[in-house]
Amino acid sequence: MAHTKAGGSSHNGRDSNAKHLGIKVHDGNQVTNGSIIAKQNGNNFYPGKNVKQGKDNTIYATKEGLVKFSTRHKTTFQGKIKKITVVNVI
Repeated sequence: MAHTKAGGSSHNGRDSNAKHLGIKVHDGNQVTNGSIIAKQNGNNFYPGKNVKQGKDNTIYATKEGLVKFSTRHKTTFQGKIKKITVVNVI
């Protein structure tokens, strides 16, 4: 006799929806006010000049202009230095 049930469709129906994360507008492209630049979980990209971060960590433009990605060094709470990517709209 089998000790486990047959692995039918009721065991396979747990696939999550795609989150559509990533960069939506790349470096050097034009954006308008309120345009989404990047959707992310956590802080992969940090907001810079003329850019804000939403409640779900979405990076969006507050003015129109060109998107510019740059790297910067940030000191963590433990004193370590790490590289971060900052998004600006110029």
